[in-house]
Amino acid sequence: MPKIVFLPHHELCPEGLEVEANDGDFILDVALKNGIHIEHACEKSCACTTCHVVVRDGFDSLEESDELEDDMLDKAWGLEPESRLSCQAKVNGVDLIVDIPRYTVNQVSEAHH
Repeated sequence: MPKIVFLPHHELCPEGLEVEANDGDFILDVALKNGIHIEHACEKSCACTTCHVVVRDGFDSLEESDELEDDMLDKAWGLEPESRLSCQAKVNGVDLIVDIPRYTVNQVSEAHH
């Protein structure tokens, strides 16, 4: 069973966390199930960037992102070559190390200010 190591994040998991995942699980769902409340303003429909993560290890095991995800990622804060939307990235038999960026762009909540 693959493991996901979530690196420490100042608010969401200050100590970091290592959890087991099933093949086919989305990174976001694994995080939420284990108490890491990554924002997901569009309810996992690939319409925002709030669930942006950087896959530090195991990135190549993930299915390639599609054009819609790539278009969304272009708007993400702190975009890196190993960036993915956690609502779209499925575990595929390989351990992952995931870094949750310090900041996120939530156009839904920011529109109300």
